[in-house]
Amino acid sequence: MPLARRRVLILGGSSDIGVELIKLFIKKKWLVTAHYNKNNKVLNKISSRYFKSINLDFFDINDKTINLINKKFDTHYDSIINLIGYTDNKSYNDFNIDDCLKSIKVNAIVPMFFIKKFSKKMNQRKWGRIVNCSSIGVKYGGGKNSFNYSISKQTLEFIPNVYKTWAKNNVYINTLRLGVVNTKLHKRLKNKNLDKRIKLIPANKMAQTKDIINLIYFLSSDDNQFITGEKITIAGGE
Repeated sequence: MPLARRRVLILGGSSDIGVELIKLFIKKKWLVTAHYNKNNKVLNKISSRYFKSINLDFFDINDKTINLINKKFDTHYDSIINLIGYTDNKSYNDFNIDDCLKSIKVNAIVPMFFIKKFSKKMNQRKWGRIVNCSSIGVKYGGGKNSFNYSISKQTLEFIPNVYKTWAKNNVYINTLRLGVVNTKLHKRLKNKNLDKRIKLIPANKMAQTKDIINLIYFLSSDDNQFITGEKITIAGGE
């Protein structure tokens, strides 16, 4: 009898990294669910019976609407990968409380609720992998126009101490601090001089999506048999 395919949920699946990660998981014979907010065009181009996409605007999630997660998503996932990357191009001098809390909610708090919900089944099934993707901007106090984004990623890096209990059940959670990756996200940031930014990277280049997805897959799969509770930087030496 063939082994059941593992299930992965990718939050922010329509991002450049998300799309390539979806393709990798399909290639590795996983059942893939990708969450998206608005951009479904790129996901519609992925044709596989082992793939589905689900629309949910995290701005709409609150204590009264949290049941939308139960209605829209499957009952369990073996791996959860959080690639949510909402950015509003606000600098420290321009930020206000509402905008800051909005970024923290979308990039950190709502994903934490997903993890809280699905980690229960992971622990019951004695297997689970969770990867949160943060930003190197956390290390440097954010970029010129990414203060709210960076402070939300700092919040995301908080790992509840229950991870030590989870580890006994073969459920591992890790955070990746991503440096500058050759994606549309960095090109959306206004007034960002990419050439100047690249010169600050010891490796003197941006990461490519394949550099990121291979590490995410490792941490999210059976290949990872011991790593948990870690913050791992993949930023070309920064």
